[in-house]
Amino acid sequence: MIATLTELDEEALIQILREPKNALVKQYQRLFEMERVNLKFTDGALVAIAKETLERKTGARGLRSILENAMLDVMYEIPSQDRVKEVVLNEDVVTKGCKPIILYDVAESA
Repeated sequence: MIATLTELDEEALIQILREPKNALVKQYQRLFEMERVNLKFTDGALVAIAKETLERKTGARGLRSILENAMLDVMYEIPSQDRVKEVVLNEDVVTKGCKPIILYDVAESA
């Protein structure tokens, strides 16, 4: 039996990140929901993850590794911080190793 395989393109990798029931993006969002924090990924971040995967030639399995590297620090920092409302991952987090944008809930003064 002979089967031909085609390489995944950038669009297919982004679809894998977002759409399946157990998509990586959804998994990380659920983890952050446990800490009552909203996690958002910009379109640029997802494109950067897909491009990095294509450069490494690791296919869909490489998506998790790249995403874990981008999320590692913030995942350890968030539980110890108070009033974190939202974390936003953008392209710079993936490509340049910058820290994600963290938005805090501002308490109203009386």
